[in-house]
Amino acid sequence: MTDDLSDLQVEAPATPRRRFRQIDPGVRALVVAVCVMLLLVAALLPWVEGATGWQVLFGLAPKGIVIGLVPELFAVCAMVFGVLVSGAALVTRLWALAFAGAAGCGFSTLTALLAVWSQQATSSHEPGPGPGPGIILGLVTLVVLTYQWIKLTFTRD
Repeated sequence: MTDDLSDLQVEAPATPRRRFRQIDPGVRALVVAVCVMLLLVAALLPWVEGATGWQVLFGLAPKGIVIGLVPELFAVCAMVFGVLVSGAALVTRLWALAFAGAAGCGFSTLTALLAVWSQQATSSHEPGPGPGPGIILGLVTLVVLTYQWIKLTFTRD
């Protein structure tokens, strides 16, 4: 009897702290999961002069295509924060991972804007090749994902 009581005394104070560290995404979990899938689809589409997102991510662009640092940075940030951190936050439901997802997706959105801009401007004042559909889909998806994580991390119970 005393052994059960001592276990309860140890476990009871930890319950509010455990609840405080976790999130309950509710319906937002579906939106985040769809956004993660859209980022994976965006990686299959052309980003830079016909090179797909996966080729940009791993530096495997066809010969003659110069990708540049900004699209590569965007590809890495989108996959790390948009896919890995967001997926881990959904699975573990830890507030710290959700907050890291919000901050990382916000940074990834900025790198996406720079990546789109870098494909439109050149040093000779001629139009660039233009951003591919994958980079545009990634940008829009990261904006939605950033909004969902910010809303989720700052409105928890």
